[in-house]
Amino acid sequence: MKSYLNFIDGEWVPSVSGKFSTNVNPATGEILGKAPQSTKEDVDRAVLAAKKAQKSWRLVPAPERAEVLYEVARLLKERKEELAQILTSEMGKVISEARGEVQEAIDMAYYMAGEGRRLFGDTVPSELRNKFAMSVRVPVGIAGLITPWNFPIAIASWKSLPALVAGNAVVWKPASETPFIAGEFVKIYQEAGLPKGLMNLVFGSGGVVGNAIVDHPDIDIISFTGSNEVGRQINERAGRLLKRTSLEMGGKNAVTVLEDADLDLAVDGIIWSAFGTSGQRCTACSRVIVHEAVKEELEQKLVKRIAELKIGNGLDEEVNVGPVINRSSLQKIDKYVKIGIKEGAKLLCGGKILTDGELEKGHYYAPTLFTDVKPSMTIAKEEIFGPVTSIIPVKSLEEAIEVNNSVEFGLSSSIFSRDVNRVFQAMRDFDTGIVYVNAGTTGAEIHLPFGGTKGTGNGHRDSGVAALDVYTEWKSIYVDYSGKLQRAQIDNK
Repeated sequence: MKSYLNFIDGEWVPSVSGKFSTNVNPATGEILGKAPQSTKEDVDRAVLAAKKAQKSWRLVPAPERAEVLYEVARLLKERKEELAQILTSEMGKVISEARGEVQEAIDMAYYMAGEGRRLFGDTVPSELRNKFAMSVRVPVGIAGLITPWNFPIAIASWKSLPALVAGNAVVWKPASETPFIAGEFVKIYQEAGLPKGLMNLVFGSGGVVGNAIVDHPDIDIISFTGSNEVGRQINERAGRLLKRTSLEMGGKNAVTVLEDADLDLAVDGIIWSAFGTSGQRCTACSRVIVHEAVKEELEQKLVKRIAELKIGNGLDEEVNVGPVINRSSLQKIDKYVKIGIKEGAKLLCGGKILTDGELEKGHYYAPTLFTDVKPSMTIAKEEIFGPVTSIIPVKSLEEAIEVNNSVEFGLSSSIFSRDVNRVFQAMRDFDTGIVYVNAGTTGAEIHLPFGGTKGTGNGHRDSGVAALDVYTEWKSIYVDYSGKLQRAQIDNK
């Protein structure tokens, strides 16, 4: 049994509420420990500490700030296996995926540390003589981070590392389901020498802690990853306060398989994208758009591969698919499957909650495959967030593009084909922020922007240099050394 406290102003402190919530292993039902149920007052204390610390942190040279991030990377690398074990115990993904997620945080730490010696602005020629013109990045101030349980350390690294290297302070609310990996990540920041007050961790519910972060007048930027419904609410509330918001809100991603595709490779990509993390990814493949000429062959190959997947506790190295996060998610997935059957989709395999043997105490859903799905069906439009995918037959690439773009989300898409001309057409016309060619819909790398179009987000991006745009303001600077007043657009003509 573990117990964590909030981390505010460099100290581990209890919530003023004195209340705790329990944390449960989704694979076994075992209670792992507890974390505070915090209040608005806890958030106020965290913001006060962040505000004080940020005043001096912004004056620290960025290369010096980056030295802390290099040490964070080293410590993450040193504790990779320990963190992966905690992650799997807490949220259920198989251990190989957990190791990959921790590696993503390591990569992000090294990458953003490098930005400490860049943080590029622009120097441009002035239109006037004896005048210098440039733009520089400056920190926004205090970043309020609200992160999900499905990638609890990777997404936290996407947000906190660029925020800190750019000179901001952080107030972070992790998901209630994954408090322990959050606590360990903050310990690493602490050990790496991050000055007190710059990283503040406040556990608690979205309704209390999340809302307090969004509404606090001294928090300048809200970065949120989660559901479309909650993201829209955050955007509305923050907008009234003229706060910047960065929202990543999920997807309804499709793999397109054309008639000339390598079907075995396509099956590999679909299985990994649809059932990795038990389908609990914003980039999960929940639609397979397949040319009718190869539909039956693809179905047969997929059904065979799905039958070979081992379901169980993610700590078992041989397990391919772990549990879903909790009972509520299990019931939601099952509800969508029943809707799919009712609307006329053909169930090829899966479609049930698993309770046999060692699976009885956990939250397991059988990897599920539908076929003969129409784009208008509920399971083809709404995000299920579980191990369920649907085959949608089409007659051409043009129809596949139309189906791919017909949903309200626009995060990730994929195409399997050997025809370079059609691949480039898809790359151009798929209305998503990420496009994969001859790969599944998941597997983003940290040095490129991550995010999507339409209902997936509001135009900002995590990862890559684009992440710096979330946590910095642009300042334009003009230096006139002519010794006289020069009026742009007037005196240069």
